[in-house]
Amino acid sequence: MTYKDCILVVEDDKSIQKFFSLALITHGYQPIIASSGIEAINLFMSHQPQVVLLDLGLPDIDGMEVLKTIRLQGSTPVIVVSARGKEQEKVLALDSGADDFVTKPFNINEVLARIRVVQRKNQTKVPTSQFEYKGLKVDFDRHQVFVDNIEVHLTPLEFKLLSLLVEYQGKVLTHAFIQKNIWGYETMDDYQSLRVFMASIRKKIEHSANECKFILTEVGVGYRLIDE
Repeated sequence: MTYKDCILVVEDDKSIQKFFSLALITHGYQPIIASSGIEAINLFMSHQPQVVLLDLGLPDIDGMEVLKTIRLQGSTPVIVVSARGKEQEKVLALDSGADDFVTKPFNINEVLARIRVVQRKNQTKVPTSQFEYKGLKVDFDRHQVFVDNIEVHLTPLEFKLLSLLVEYQGKVLTHAFIQKNIWGYETMDDYQSLRVFMASIRKKIEHSANECKFILTEVGVGYRLIDE
């Protein structure tokens, strides 16, 4: 079998290790397994995997320390797969450099889809002045947005917000990350201003209020431009 990429699985539960290994091999990936944080760091340095699946509850050091160490080495995609499902823990992991967060128990097809997304995002892309996805078209040079070939008029700030989501398509952007990139600082209104602007963008580009074709809300965490 020809393997697509090397995936580092950081997980101390033997049954989950076996489950991940079988699923990854079946889909053409080469898994390497670390049962502890220190082992994970050593394997990361020696094997330079293309993607890391990281549990946070490790027997020796916290998974967040592993994440921070990996981030010091570069931009290798890290998907946190953890039972820590509270909003503040997701936000902390994402703000610390995780590319995505999947809560246990998980669907393996979802994890595989997330792997494909972060791999696409991590590939070097040729700079482009236009973006197209499922009927949504953004012309960065002319500051124009089209949905199904019909122009949608966004305010300069709305265009800037949408452009940020496009730049990080497939990645969850936390409220704090968006505010710092758009306004340069965090507001003191519990992100209410951001929610108002996002609601306005959705009203203009989504086909209906109940249909999330482009922008997905990660409740209590932030927003993601869908990439499926």
